[in-house]
Amino acid sequence: MFRYLNETLAAYQARDPAARSKLEIFLLYPGVRATIDHKIAHFFHTHHMPFIGRAVSQIARFWTGIEIHPGATIGRRLVIDHGMGIVIGETAEIGDDVLLYQGVTLGGTGKDQGKRHPTIGNNVLIGSGARVLGPFKVGDGARIAANAVVLREVPPDATAVGVPAHIVRVAGQRVAYASTVDQIHITDPVNETMKSLLSRVEFLERELDSRKGYHFEPTEPEQQKEET
Repeated sequence: MFRYLNETLAAYQARDPAARSKLEIFLLYPGVRATIDHKIAHFFHTHHMPFIGRAVSQIARFWTGIEIHPGATIGRRLVIDHGMGIVIGETAEIGDDVLLYQGVTLGGTGKDQGKRHPTIGNNVLIGSGARVLGPFKVGDGARIAANAVVLREVPPDATAVGVPAHIVRVAGQRVAYASTVDQIHITDPVNETMKSLLSRVEFLERELDSRKGYHFEPTEPEQQKEET
């Protein structure tokens, strides 16, 4: 337990420039309190005492604003930045070295049985307000942008952007550490497609205008409008 806690505190120091000391992180950071309480709740849940486990998780939710179901499985060195509003479902699985920002939901769609919540790989970053809904895998090194709604599997080393989320692979660079991600300068594939279509329309208009002898013939409604 001490080794687990020391690793977690070191991960917070590495990823949060505002963190001054391990003692400050341990006493004042809600994410640390939430993960420690989850360890306790998970113990009771797996030892056939679900009521006590759920009670511990609800107390942690009251103090931290972070709701982690006792049945969820969490790996090592999880960092929860601020954390208010985070919800992690019962069958969710989180790998090692994951970074979650406030408002993240690892939930279900309400249509699945058994495994209902996502599996998050190692070195994954999930931005503020993102929703990951369903029993699929988010691959190692993936990035989910702020406020994205992810409803399908995310490949390793890919970026999910938008509502619903679109997958954008990281070109020529492997994301091995979640803190290196840039959440601001992310290309939206929908915007890129619209720009391409507009550019094509402008090109076709110029081609039509440049043709010799081109004469615009008004349609019948327009002819009637001119006569009146």
